[in-house]
Amino acid sequence: MVWAGALSHEGRLRYGGGQMTKFVVDCGVALQLASEGFEVPAGHELLAPTLLRSQTLSALHEAVQQGKLEPEVALNQLTRIRVLPIRLLGDAVLRRRAWDVADQLGWAETYDAEYLALTQLQADAFVTLDNDLGRRVEGVVPTATIEALRTA
Repeated sequence: MVWAGALSHEGRLRYGGGQMTKFVVDCGVALQLASEGFEVPAGHELLAPTLLRSQTLSALHEAVQQGKLEPEVALNQLTRIRVLPIRLLGDAVLRRRAWDVADQLGWAETYDAEYLALTQLQADAFVTLDNDLGRRVEGVVPTATIEALRTA
């Protein structure tokens, strides 16, 4: 994991260095932040590929179908995710990079590769709550913990 004071892929000191820190967040992180009523500190920007919309919708719907959440709670959380200041991106360059990342890592699917590609192209670190994914991307992109999002 990358902690405060770490170097970005561009080699600049980003965390705590007075510059904007850009974090790519995945579905699990977006769900967690929405459930907390999280507010992005000044100096941070959150990014995600456009597929985040579909993934959060599906995750919340699955939770309702499995009896883990009441429909009203899930719909409320979906609304909170929609208003989180996450810049969604999904252009052809990102899709092509995701394809290459998936090839590089030997992945059949490109879903997670989109998050990594976006991190490579535009962000300082990738944030996930999925420990397995975090281990699989070591050395591919810088990562950070969800706690890094809470600090200015």
